[in-house]
Amino acid sequence: MTIAELAAWYREHGRHALAWRASRDRWTVLVSEVMLHQTQVPRVAAVFDAFMAEFPTPAATAAAGPGAVITAWGRLGYPRRARRLWESSVHILEHGWPADLSELPGVGRYTAAAVAAQVDNDDRVGIEVNIRRVCERVRGTRLADAEAEECVREIGRGLPPRDRLLAMMDLGATVCTARAPSCDRCPIVSLCATRGTHAEETKHRQPRYIGSFRQRRGIVLAQLRAGPVATAELDGEVLASLLDDGLAEVTRGRAHLPRPPRSGSSQGARARGR
Repeated sequence: MTIAELAAWYREHGRHALAWRASRDRWTVLVSEVMLHQTQVPRVAAVFDAFMAEFPTPAATAAAGPGAVITAWGRLGYPRRARRLWESSVHILEHGWPADLSELPGVGRYTAAAVAAQVDNDDRVGIEVNIRRVCERVRGTRLADAEAEECVREIGRGLPPRDRLLAMMDLGATVCTARAPSCDRCPIVSLCATRGTHAEETKHRQPRYIGSFRQRRGIVLAQLRAGPVATAELDGEVLASLLDDGLAEVTRGRAHLPRPPRSGSSQGARARGR
């Protein structure tokens, strides 16, 4: 069996230098997982330390307001994640950490399981794209979530839940990659039914960004980060979508990033008191 080989590979080749890997703080790990959703590791690593210095706790994040979080989010993309992160900070400040993190705004099953595994060594299994790819190649077929979770438990049997999650994730991200898997470097190759891609595997391509609605949203958000702008000067369709997502507000004909809660609100009062 290759369980020992996977553990040894992770000890030597795991991405231990990533800043968030050094922490077991629940907020720090949650921020990292939210940032990493749909964003490559190098882009997150470039901004993570500065972001955490500005928003080190849920209380600091809630007090700063959504606009500050969206501004600091910069060009990580999918800025609704920044808004949901701020909303999560308010929820935590007002109600404490929920037992199930999927109760927080924008936190799904994988993120909740991943945070629990990394912070509490909880045995729940999170299935993200890299882990799914490893499991489907090992089994040689597409897998439902429950089947992928069973596969992770089998491959990682004997590893603590935190190491199991990170080892499988790192294996998929650095060895069992989507386009060019390095089977000669894989510690579990003897378990693999495909030794690479398999017939049912689907290649997922990122939608074209240049000229897309996403790009237009990014342009308008960049304008708003610089300060309020007359609504007449902005892309109206984009502004409407940003308003719907809580990423912008309009005051007296000028659009701007969302402002902190008013001082009299419960959110503002609680944030100031912590």
